Amino acid sequence: MNALSARPTLAGMLAAIEAATRTPLAGREARVADAIATHYRPLGPTDEVPTEPVALAVALADKIDTLAGFFYVSEKPTGSGDPLALRRAALGVIRIVRENAIRMPLFDAIRTAMGKAADSVSRTRLGENIAAREAYERLTDRNLPMADLSNVSLDLEQIRELLDFLIERLRVQLRAEGARHDLISASIRDDDDILRILTRADALEALVESEDGTNLLAAYKRAQNILRIEEKKDGPHTSRVDEALLTLPEEMALNTALANAEPEVRDALTGENFTQAMAILATLRPPVDAFFEGVMVNDPTLRHNRLRLLSRLKAAMESVADLSKIES
Repeated sequence: MNALSARPTLAGMLAAIEAATRTPLAGREARVADAIATHYRPLGPTDEVPTEPVALAVALADKIDTLAGFFYVSEKPTGSGDPLALRRAALGVIRIVRENAIRMPLFDAIRTAMGKAADSVSRTRLGENIAAREAYERLTDRNLPMADLSNVSLDLEQIRELLDFLIERLRVQLRAEGARHDLISASIRDDDDILRILTRADALEALVESEDGTNLLAAYKRAQNILRIEEKKDGPHTSRVDEALLTLPEEMALNTALANAEPEVRDALTGENFTQAMAILATLRPPVDAFFEGVMVNDPTLRHNRLRLLSRLKAAMESVADLSKIES
């Protein structure tokens, strides 16, 4: 079993809450009281985070609910101030997830919390309208139709905005810890799982610090630059490589190496084993070096097929991280 898949999940913590709160009030478990006492933690960078499943689930729910509610009504931090301490709440979410190694897709958690916020706001508006209508009827003896505001649609942009806010807090925190900003960006991609981002970042750091990784990334940049220039002439070259047009041993060897590596990389990524996926990519260094040394990409008759081969190489490498973000 992959280490990431063995981590606690939000669903597991919620099940622990349900089990703990079934006990009648007079004999309720001590962890319920502990959860109530510690749900506001951490208050700062040196404050401890909750670790007991019920307590940390309540702490996460409290912070995500707070963030979702204020973002839903557009009360967000600005560059000059954060009177509602939403940055602190976001960092609290990040610390709880990291230090307890929790698997939690942030998008789903935010969507659920923001849906609750939308429902709460709509019910409040509906209640206000009911009170206003009743008052009007008492004064005028008229019956007024009133729209049902209970169904308020969620804007995907609102969810995305809060997700970006949390990911940006993670980025700032990692930078403060000394992580390279380009490796952070390459690892984040469009991911919303903090642990998966961190695991990918660790694997990527190990790759770029190795000799094979450094040379492979240089080859990736070279392929990327060639493709960018050539795509301006006649569009993307993402079609399937025609193996019948591979004439030189260096291009045949690279195509074979990619055919062998691609399924292994996919399997490693399915298991979220980013270290293994990047180790597999590192084995491509010899055939990639040989290709660039022995093959003229812009051969008049074989250009398109060779560009498709480079596009295949680029896609295989980008499957593990957004390598275009890595600086030379």
